[in-house]
Amino acid sequence: MAKEGFFEKVYEVAKQIPYGKVTSYGAIARYLGAAGSARMVGWAMNASGKDLEVPAHRVVNRQGLLTGKHHFKGTHLMQQLLENEGVEVKENQIQGFEKYFWDPIKELP
Repeated sequence: MAKEGFFEKVYEVAKQIPYGKVTSYGAIARYLGAAGSARMVGWAMNASGKDLEVPAHRVVNRQGLLTGKHHFKGTHLMQQLLENEGVEVKENQIQGFEKYFWDPIKELP
């Protein structure tokens, strides 16, 4: 699968993450049948850049850490975007991660 094609598939999944929910890089990779490609999902999120239709702020690591935060403009923009959606974040980690977690394998056809 070409990188560009994979990235587009990642974006299609990310666009379906509901407001106030988050998922992980690995969950998206597993949904796409590429379980070992969590890092590539991260690269896709980084490459989404200014595409506001891709809610990259809703994709975090498997422990709920905001590992992609340095790719957002501003010191705490990723955290601010999540908090604006009602997601509780403390010290770069989502609090009550299970409560906010959205699993594409369970939620998408």
